[in-house]
Amino acid sequence: MHLIKLSSISLYLILLFSSTSHGTTWDRAYIEAFAKKHLEETLLPPEGGKISIRIANIDPRIKIKPCQQKLTANIPENIISRNVNVKISCTDSTSWQIYLPARIERTFAVVIATTTIDKGAILSKNNISVQYLANNKIRGKKLTDITAVLGSKAEKRIGKGRAINTKNVCLVCKGDTVTITATSPNFIIKTQGIALSSGNLNKQIKVKNARSGKVIRSKVTAINQVAIHL
Repeated sequence: MHLIKLSSISLYLILLFSSTSHGTTWDRAYIEAFAKKHLEETLLPPEGGKISIRIANIDPRIKIKPCQQKLTANIPENIISRNVNVKISCTDSTSWQIYLPARIERTFAVVIATTTIDKGAILSKNNISVQYLANNKIRGKKLTDITAVLGSKAEKRIGKGRAINTKNVCLVCKGDTVTITATSPNFIIKTQGIALSSGNLNKQIKVKNARSGKVIRSKVTAINQVAIHL
């Protein structure tokens, strides 16, 4: 009886040791999720924006060996790049590594064209909105306030999905007929003129007085409105 018990215990210990020595076999889904979690904990979203992470699937032809230790992850490259490799390592006696490519997308809330806007068309809530756009698709200064460009005109054709910036819209566009308001401590005079350059709110532009032909510098105050102080 004692011999049978000792044999049973010995067999149990052999099986337990054998199971432990083989370590844990991690499946592909776990390793992919592990790599993504590491990136989420390592990379902070940009100020005023969001970050999204996409991990490539592990090639099914790669055989993943068991590992007795906990897996570790690090990023051996520049984490500012859009494309990085996450290194997953097993550090036991039969160590191994696997690299998982990842795409990092940093997006910002900006004013974009929701439809193609032709040159000279007025920007309204029907053709622009605030949406998140990838940083590499944003040109010039980011515009995040839709009210800053509502009522302005497209200075050139703007494609659907493109970010709006101060270089492709104007409250007063070159060639527009504008109202010039001249003010002094004692009076206000209004007259018509022609814009010789384009500008947005509070920008200085050149305007030609339609009556006198004189060219003056004035400040944009509204759509087709400029002002000067005498």
